[in-house]
Amino acid sequence: MDIKILNKDKKTGKVSFIMNDVTAAFANALRRTIISEVPTMAIEDVEFKKNNSVLYDEIVAHRLGLVALKTDLKSYNMIENCKCEGAGCAKCTLKITLKTTARSDQVVTASEMKSMDPKVVPVFTETPIVKLLKGQGLEFEATAVLGRGKDHIKFSPGLVHYKYMPVIEISKSPKNADAIAKSCPVNVYDAKAGKLLVNDNKIYDCHLCGACLDVEPGVIKLNEDESNIIFFIEPYGQLSAKQMMTEAISILDSKIDDFTEALKK
Repeated sequence: MDIKILNKDKKTGKVSFIMNDVTAAFANALRRTIISEVPTMAIEDVEFKKNNSVLYDEIVAHRLGLVALKTDLKSYNMIENCKCEGAGCAKCTLKITLKTTARSDQVVTASEMKSMDPKVVPVFTETPIVKLLKGQGLEFEATAVLGRGKDHIKFSPGLVHYKYMPVIEISKSPKNADAIAKSCPVNVYDAKAGKLLVNDNKIYDCHLCGACLDVEPGVIKLNEDESNIIFFIEPYGQLSAKQMMTEAISILDSKIDDFTEALKK
């Protein structure tokens, strides 16, 4: 299998690449493993000591659970696999606190949460938790644990999807190359001197919507190359795309080993 990196966005962490000579079954197994099996940290339990905001404790707790936390997979165990046998220790749980009283109307954000581990902090510090009016306060102690997306979506590390490599064939010269080029929503085509060309750098963005076919029927043929798959990873911020992929491959390998051993019995 050959891999060609198409794009790495340093700001968002998004990565896209081409996998050659693989099947959709393999790509989908990788996609499902990343989304549902790769663990991340998220708040699981919240003990409120004070909350006289307009939101009930349950609503605030739900919002806290959806705050994305940077995850250090090397330092924490899944609580069910920890040596403490689920009692909760420093190797499987993390305490996060917040205490504030509004001197004037204010929005409490994730930046005010204090983590006992400087490596596990909110990804997006401006995430709003609740709005407090003057004199209102919020104080709680939360417990964050490792979890999997298949148990709750708050633990999912990102959005992952794939598609077959688009194949575009221009079968004859168009009468209006400019109109066809402008019809494409992702700018796959270039029109130069009345000729229609495919932009090699943009062809990977084609999602086969067919808009170009409607301008002049019979000029363009669209198809898919099922032996080449374009894979997209969009992290939510808890882990990098590389960490997500590495962990997913490790999990898949472990599942295959377990399956092989089960067949021998």
